Amino acid sequence: MSQTPQSLYESAPRIHPRAVWGRFAQWRVIAMLALLGLFYVVPWIRVGGEHIVLFDLAARRFHVFGLTLVPQDLFLLTWLLILAAMTLFLFTTLAGRLWCGYACPQTVWTEAFLWIEHHIEGDRHKRMKLDRAPWTSQKILRRGGKHLAWMLFALFTGVSFVGYFVPVEQVAANLVTLELGGWPLFWTLFYAFATWGNAGFMREQVCKYMCPYARFQSAMFDKDTLIIAYDEQRGEPRKSKARKLSDVLAGDCVDDQMCVQVCPTGIDIRDGLQYECIACAACIDACNHVMDAVGKPRNLIRYTTVNHDAGGRYRLLRGRSIGYGVIWAGLLLGFVALVLLRSSVELDVIRDRKNLYRVIDTQHIENVYTLKVTNKQDGPVRYRISVTGEQSLATISPDAIELAPGETRGLVVGVRAPLLGYRVETMTIELQDATGEVVADRSTNFFRPKQ
Repeated sequence: MSQTPQSLYESAPRIHPRAVWGRFAQWRVIAMLALLGLFYVVPWIRVGGEHIVLFDLAARRFHVFGLTLVPQDLFLLTWLLILAAMTLFLFTTLAGRLWCGYACPQTVWTEAFLWIEHHIEGDRHKRMKLDRAPWTSQKILRRGGKHLAWMLFALFTGVSFVGYFVPVEQVAANLVTLELGGWPLFWTLFYAFATWGNAGFMREQVCKYMCPYARFQSAMFDKDTLIIAYDEQRGEPRKSKARKLSDVLAGDCVDDQMCVQVCPTGIDIRDGLQYECIACAACIDACNHVMDAVGKPRNLIRYTTVNHDAGGRYRLLRGRSIGYGVIWAGLLLGFVALVLLRSSVELDVIRDRKNLYRVIDTQHIENVYTLKVTNKQDGPVRYRISVTGEQSLATISPDAIELAPGETRGLVVGVRAPLLGYRVETMTIELQDATGEVVADRSTNFFRPKQ
C-alpha cells in the first residue's frame, strides 16, 4: 500500500499585521523615531573635530562620548555588558517584555519596514489580496517598489553601521563614487542584507525561534511582573458563542479577531500568556477601539499582573526586584568609579628573568627591566622615568619616553644602584608628566649579589 510522503517542515504562514492607532501605538512610533534617529545621526556628530562615537579598530582607539579607550580598557566593555544584562533582568522583572515591544532593534526596524510596506502596498487586506493575485505589471510595480525602498533603507542602515567603525563621511563619499572596497564594503553590504532579511522577511520568526530572550524570560517573571492579559471573566462567553444561547449571557468580547489581526507575531492573546507575546500592546489599542464602538468599557485587554488579577495589588518592591536592583546599582556605581578613576597612561614593568643582575664595576650593579607604556590620550606626551626605593640611590637609563596618541611601546631600561646594601630591595618605577606629577607607578624588586 502506497503512502503519501509527508514533509517534516511546514512553512510558517506570512503574517500581515493590521495597522492600528492608539496610545500605545503612539509610544511605539515615538520610540522608533527616537532610536532610529540616534542610530543614524550619532556617527555624523563631531565635537572638537572628533566623532563622539567611533570605534577605530585600525588605530585601536575607541571614542565614546568624549572618552577615548584603548585595548587595555576592554575590561570596561566587559563590565558594561554585565551591567546591560543585569539591566535587562531588572527591567524584565518589573515591566515584562516592554523592551521587546518598544526598543528591541528587531522590533524597531520591523516597524519601519512595515510602515514602508503599508504606504506602498496598502493595509492588511490589500497586502493579502496582492499575495493571492497573479503576477501582473501592477503587482510587479508594487512589489518592486517596496523592495527597492527596503533595500535603499537597508543600505543606509549598513552605511550608518560601518560609520561607527570608519568615519562615516569617508564611507558615504566612497560609496557614492564607487570607491568603497575591502572590509568596509563587505560589512556595509552584509549589514544591509541582514537588515533587509530580518526586518523584511523573517520578522516575527526572529522573536519566536531565534531570540534566546523569549526562552529564558520565564526565569525572571513572577506574579507581580507586568504582562498583557485578556480579562476572561469579563469577556466570556464571546458573542459568537453566546448567540447560540442568548445575547444576555454574552460577555464583552465581540470576537471580531481584531486583537489577532494587529498582533505582529500572529498570536491570540485570549489564549493566555505566551512566549511569542512581545508586549507591544497593539492588541490593547485595537480592543479599546472596538469597545468604544460597541459602547463597552475599555481595557478588556490590558497591562496587568497575576496578583492584580487575583484581587491583590501590584508590588514594585519585592525580593526579586530588590535583589536585582541592589546588584544593578552596585554594578553601575562600580562602572562609574572605574571610568572616573581611569588613568591616562598604562604602565607595566617586566623584569629580565635571564639575569637577575650584572656587576658594572666595583661599586655599582644593574638590573634590566622592560617597561610597557601606553598613552591613552589624544595628543603626544613625554614622560620622565624615575626610581624610588629603600635606599633612593638608584638611577635609570634612559630616563624619558615620548609617545604618540594611543601608542604602546616597550622600552628596555637599566636601573643602577650601589653594589653594597640589601640583597633584595623593593623599589618603584614612576612616570612623571611635564609638571612633575606622578601619573603611573609600578613596584618591583631590585636584586644584588649576596654579600
